Parts: sequence; C-alpha cells; structure tokens
Amino acid sequence: MTEEDEAAFDEFLAARSTALLRTAILVCGATPHDAEDLVQGALEKVYRHWPRIRHDNPEAYARRVVVNAAITKARRRRVIQEITFASPPDTPVESPDPGLRELLLAELGKLPARMRAVLVLRYWEDMSEAETAASLGCSVGTVKSQAARGLARIRERLGTLEGASA
Repeated sequence: MTEEDEAAFDEFLAARSTALLRTAILVCGATPHDAEDLVQGALEKVYRHWPRIRHDNPEAYARRVVVNAAITKARRRRVIQEITFASPPDTPVESPDPGLRELLLAELGKLPARMRAVLVLRYWEDMSEAETAASLGCSVGTVKSQAARGLARIRERLGTLEGASA
C-alpha cells in the first residue's frame, strides 16, 4: 500500500471507527467486547482491500462486513439468552425519557439478528430503504417487510407492558 493509501486509511479510521462501533453494538446485541471484535475484523478487511475500495464507499463496505458478521454470529448461537446493550460510544442528545430508551433497546435486542440490523440501519443510522438493502445484500421489499414486522413486534410488546402496568 502506498503512503497516500496509508494516510487515507488512517483518516478513514479516525473519522468513522466510532460510528462503526456504535452500529456493531446495536446490531450485535452483545457485549462491547464482541462489537469491538466485529469492528476490528471489518477494519482488517477494509485495510486489505483499501486500494480497491478507497474511492468507492469504504464505510458502506465496513458496515456491511460488521452487519454480516453479526448476523452470522447470531445464527450460530442457538441457545436463547438475554442480550444486554451497552450505551453507544457517543450520545448526541439526552433522551426525554431514559427509561423508555432502555426499554426500546431491550426490545430491539429480542428481535432476530437480520430484523434488528434492518431497524438499526434504517432508523438509527438513518439510511434509506435502498441504502439499507444494499448494505444487507437484499431487496428493498425485504427491508420494508423486516422493518414493518420489527416495529410491529416492538409496538405490540410495549403495548403489552403498558397494559400490565396500568
């Protein structure tokens, strides 16, 4: 790799590694350590392919590697377990209701990995349906249906919890 490529990679790393870690934490649904492992693996792949992907969209490439690795890991994990979330590395704004935020993150963690990935990319990362579909390697229709089903499950569960507390 040339010095120019090295410098560009270092710049990419400094600018986007925190965002990739945040995505990994939310998509992975596990410990920050597992999310860091996913990001490290993704960044290794980005580094290896940097001269080829540098002028395309290296962040999208890295994000797709992270999401695919998280989905693969979740598929391999057959034992149902409680998933805990750490706070994302950077919190831009205080939530008006911190309890609701924690509840939503807990409910997000109960969703299947692919559905969780769709919701994180669409609503947390604010990607369009087409961008989300491209990142996950699926159709826009799949993104729409997974997002609708995921939101419906969360709404249903929150409605059940609300009814129980009333």
